[in-house]
Amino acid sequence: MDDQFIVNLFWERSEAAITETAHKYGAYCRSIAQNILRNHEDAEECINDTYMSLWNSIPPQKPSSFRAYLAKIARNHSLNKYAQKTALKRGSREQPLIFEELAECVSFGHSTETLWETRLLTAQINAFLRSQSKEIQIVFVRRYWYSDSIHAISARLLISESKVKSILFRCRKKLKDYLEREGVAL
Repeated sequence: MDDQFIVNLFWERSEAAITETAHKYGAYCRSIAQNILRNHEDAEECINDTYMSLWNSIPPQKPSSFRAYLAKIARNHSLNKYAQKTALKRGSREQPLIFEELAECVSFGHSTETLWETRLLTAQINAFLRSQSKEIQIVFVRRYWYSDSIHAISARLLISESKVKSILFRCRKKLKDYLEREGVAL
């Protein structure tokens, strides 16, 4: 089913919008949530929250890219759930490692004042990624957006885990240099 048709179903307030979204993008949302949370029950809860957020936000929103809009909502719910769970008990998991890797070239401010700076930083990172090879873009996005493990990226791209680690290491260094040249405060 066409994404625009699904968005129109939301605008019509048809319950079929949720059914069609689940049918077309359920596995995609599940993958995003599972990669972040590493827990089936929590991932399913986030997927349901994602569908509820879609229902509540369309209308008034009319996303130009439904898939990207859906992914962002699923990712945000998953990250919020992860933060909630890890606030209760601190454990060694993949997500802190991912943020630790990026922390050497990007800071993560959470105050209201940093919202504009975060948007500018996002634009700079996107510009940097556009200048990189397709393979580097895929590895970077799979690791730092979808929270894929090194092993999963390696299997997806049919390259060794050491090559994935090397690409990420070099990419983070290039990103840091790029951001410094662009005058971004790290």
